[in-house]
Amino acid sequence: MPTPTLDASPGVRRVTLDPAGVTLSGLLIEPEGPPRAAVVALHGGGMSAGYFDGQAHPSTSLLALGASLGYTVLAVDRPGYGHSAAQLPEGATLAEQSAVLHAALDDFAARYDTGAGLFVLAHSYGGKLALTAAADDSRGRWLGIDISGCGHRYAARLDDQSTGRRHGHWTLNWGKLSLYPPNTFRFSTALVKPMPPRERQEAARWSEIFPGVAARVRVPVRLTFAEHETWWHHAEATVADLTARLAAPRVLVDRQPGTGHNISLGWSARAYHLKALAFFEECLAGRASAARAPARV
Repeated sequence: MPTPTLDASPGVRRVTLDPAGVTLSGLLIEPEGPPRAAVVALHGGGMSAGYFDGQAHPSTSLLALGASLGYTVLAVDRPGYGHSAAQLPEGATLAEQSAVLHAALDDFAARYDTGAGLFVLAHSYGGKLALTAAADDSRGRWLGIDISGCGHRYAARLDDQSTGRRHGHWTLNWGKLSLYPPNTFRFSTALVKPMPPRERQEAARWSEIFPGVAARVRVPVRLTFAEHETWWHHAEATVADLTARLAAPRVLVDRQPGTGHNISLGWSARAYHLKALAFFEECLAGRASAARAPARV
């Protein structure tokens, strides 16, 4: 059974998923009634699942908001983080993380009601995993992906990534203090984790990896770039090149004002999360409309 957790929003519990010999930890919240669908949240490099349940201000929690709107929300500690850090001390490649994640979601879907299916909301390095796993989705159960803080061409030096000593360069990952509620950084101390070496090494190859992954993504995708995003190039021409490489049936791009790279912990978190969930509602509506359409003869 899931267990309650301290320093979490009401209704949020700790869970473990046991796929293929690797135990993943995470945070789970379920709505009061049957869920419309399930949202799987994937954190970035050097962070953890609690990123999606910010405690500095009630408005920042994706888990609380998602459940209030009828979604089951599962925030996963990616392979190499949380419970699996001891099993994977060097971390895992994106392909390896994708395989573990799919097996974990098999376990999750067998134990919990996922409603119409699975959506994925991902941040930063989690966005790389979301795209990789979508490309690998032979089960066809993913309904859509929303990604923030992830592009395909770096604008920053990779040696500013998270290490075991720090969560990367301050201005790259956070930006202005005024973008975040008071006490954000006190509460976030427990969220920051070492970025596994293999993950950090593979990050340098993302620009090479991305085209092959993008060409195999077959679900709707929404991308958000923060106003003060400095990790990635995101000028119009660069974003147009990124979206053109995605084989997704629908691609949306949004710009979130008044926020830095760690968008889900800032004052704009609720606005961003509402837009992401609205996108998921559109995906559900499109799916229902397609199901109602008369068959061609």
